[in-house]
Amino acid sequence: MAYLGHVISSAGVAMDKDKIKAVTSWPQPCSMPCLRGFLGLAGYYRRFIQGYAAIATPLAQLLRHEGFA
Repeated sequence: MAYLGHVISSAGVAMDKDKIKAVTSWPQPCSMPCLRGFLGLAGYYRRFIQGYAAIATPLAQLLRHEGFA
């Protein structure tokens, strides 16, 4: 059963395949709003992304102090 971007089954909770495609095919962010959008989507699924904090930290730091020039 699909619910809020997750697939729930007797095996447990998994990420919806369409959402996996959305995260992996997201274009390289070139502005603050695009970066916020990506981090929002990826952050929603952080429990399924191994090493999420290490991956997202440099991206989140771009949100501070005018990371995009």
